Amino acid sequence: MSEKRPTTEGVLAAAKRIAGQVIATPLLPFEHQGKRLWAKAECLQPMGAFKLRGAANRLLRLDEAERARGVVAFSSGNHAQGVALAARRLGIAATIVMPADAPAVKLNATRDHGAEIITYDRHTGSREEIGARLAAERGAVLVPSFDDVDVIEGQGTVGVEIAGQLGRQPPLVIVPCGGGGLSAGIALALPESRILVAEPEGWDDMARSLAGGAIVPVEEPAPPTRCDALQTTLVSPLTFGALRDARARGVAVSEEEVAAAMRFAFSALRLVAEPGGAVALAALLAGKAGEVPDDAVVVISGGNVDPAQYAEILAG
Repeated sequence: MSEKRPTTEGVLAAAKRIAGQVIATPLLPFEHQGKRLWAKAECLQPMGAFKLRGAANRLLRLDEAERARGVVAFSSGNHAQGVALAARRLGIAATIVMPADAPAVKLNATRDHGAEIITYDRHTGSREEIGARLAAERGAVLVPSFDDVDVIEGQGTVGVEIAGQLGRQPPLVIVPCGGGGLSAGIALALPESRILVAEPEGWDDMARSLAGGAIVPVEEPAPPTRCDALQTTLVSPLTFGALRDARARGVAVSEEEVAAAMRFAFSALRLVAEPGGAVALAALLAGKAGEVPDDAVVVISGGNVDPAQYAEILAG
């Protein structure tokens, strides 16, 4: 029997399922090099990132027995907050495995949503192994951040909203990419759109996987990056398969280009974008997206950044 895969129909069903759990984020117009473009402001979700969509879709599909046993997730911060908030709303106990060096704003927000946090050293520990062990010990449901059909289909509801707000599928969507759940879901939601994924330099395993036609890991040693939300060392067959089938391609952006994009989001769009949330905008502004048509959409996927770091970046 073939493995279940995310589908366009699943994304459309997810959009109806989670309608009461998320907000329809604005699609903001801006101009760049004479083109009229759009920014999809997922940084304005209640917990500051698109991750609430996938988490809500996954948790809403749990039966009563599963809800009673609770959920376990692992995340550097945004998936953690999404699962914690969705779980609190549904009365489900949530345990989140987070790196000890995750931004304080993400750790604190996850805790404020009522989740139990277990920290680990991202350099020596495996969040996947810790999460799997905790779930097994507690009989809880493991909620992956991207390697899950329901999560991918939930993230793809961003694309459903974009099409509804524009009145059509845009010619191009530039999307931040860590594990690829958001970009894969959007590719399924918008089959007529060209998809470009953006990643930090040295963490561009999806771009290299798509270029080579097979999944490859991040090359070690990976460089330090402010884009904590995008530090995924290996993408999943589910996300890679959806993006490969959509003929997506990827580009990598530097730390300086990400900082410039964060400043542009603040000054031109009045949006707070975290580093990982700004990589798609960085790809556009740095000229790495190639020929960009009118009505192209750039997704700003999250805005959870520590205030001190943000002030330092804005100051240049």
